[in-house]
Amino acid sequence: MITRESKTAVINDLKEKITNSRALFLTNVIGMEANEAVELRKTIRESKGALVVTRNSLFGKAAEGTYAEELLKGLKGTNAVAFAFEDAPGVAKALLETSKEVDAVVLGKGFLGEELLDENRVMALAKLPSRDEMLGTVLATFQAPVSSLARLINAIKDECETQGVEKAADLKLEAKAETAEA
Repeated sequence: MITRESKTAVINDLKEKITNSRALFLTNVIGMEANEAVELRKTIRESKGALVVTRNSLFGKAAEGTYAEELLKGLKGTNAVAFAFEDAPGVAKALLETSKEVDAVVLGKGFLGEELLDENRVMALAKLPSRDEMLGTVLATFQAPVSSLARLINAIKDECETQGVEKAADLKLEAKAETAEA
């Protein structure tokens, strides 16, 4: 049996997670083997999140007075809440990938900021690239013009060496005629 002090500590911890998270998602982890649950928790932790499994009544008490009160009050059945402190799509993606492997795991409703998301919108969020993937895309986009310029300069240098000239202005350009067939 859990003591009153332990319940209070769990409620306070959950309330802190609710107020500090950028997103939260209702799910469950019933039917998962221990290794699968550990892997899910690790993946969520890598996305700067946390997965909490506790009594429904404690979720309800912790949500009182917060934006998540309507979602977490009066829960029935087995539930878990995944919190995203930085990378909401990353946490949602971890839950989605696990639900594909373990049929009993269901991706439920959630919040992004203080906006309630239904299951379809949570699914759409889970299909977005994670924060790291988006940063990689932005970095590649920034590097593309610089890389193109470096390749062009290198090609000019190579052509100068091929033609035996010191300056690019002394290069002899050959006009290449291309015929377009109709």
